[in-house]
Amino acid sequence: MINKQISRPEDAISRIKDGDVVAIGGFGGAGAPNVLIDSLIENSDAKDLTIVSNNAGQNEEGIAALLKTGKVSKIVCSFPRMKNAYVFEELYRNGELKLELVPQGNLAERLRARGAGIGAFFTPTGYGTALAEGKETREIDGIQYVLEHPIKIDVALIKAKAADRFGNLVYNKTARNFGPVMAMAADITIVEVSEVAQTGELDPENIVTPGIYVDYFFNIGGRSDLGDKRWKS
Repeated sequence: MINKQISRPEDAISRIKDGDVVAIGGFGGAGAPNVLIDSLIENSDAKDLTIVSNNAGQNEEGIAALLKTGKVSKIVCSFPRMKNAYVFEELYRNGELKLELVPQGNLAERLRARGAGIGAFFTPTGYGTALAEGKETREIDGIQYVLEHPIKIDVALIKAKAADRFGNLVYNKTARNFGPVMAMAADITIVEVSEVAQTGELDPENIVTPGIYVDYFFNIGGRSDLGDKRWKS
């Protein structure tokens, strides 16, 4: 019987190895898988990691705390300099962390392209800027485009509202953000959820990420086998 639920996050975090590209969901604090990030910090010796995320963290929490450990050699993100992103700024200025800056829409599409099996795509975003340097460009119907390639993800760490035992996921409003495309793009997807639904409780029309994209999930809310049919639309 398929059951993708694990009892401890470290049981899945152990799959991350040196040099991996790790996608981490979240938009600021919304949808950030903080339990999984903490587990990566505390329970993994993996180093030389590349992190793919919307941002580089704030203060010394979440992604910022991960950067501070020295396990990360590169970050691919759209907004590295958020308020109180001093951990990133210090590492970057000292040459201890590489940065690949990617416009947010391009980041999402590069992840989606990986999951959809698209080899590359043309986008007008970034044309004529430093972000297009060294990349193929092409004029199509009078508009200039830049060729962008998918981002290969070894492991994705994301957060969802609920899962059933098959790993089907529903999200909490905008906390969804990059979760679905990261799950599609990753070879291994690890999810933290707030609740676990009984088999059949999740309305198929409301499932955003099918379980085929999920390898492990961990219940951080402590509630499982809900019986109130809250997931029926």
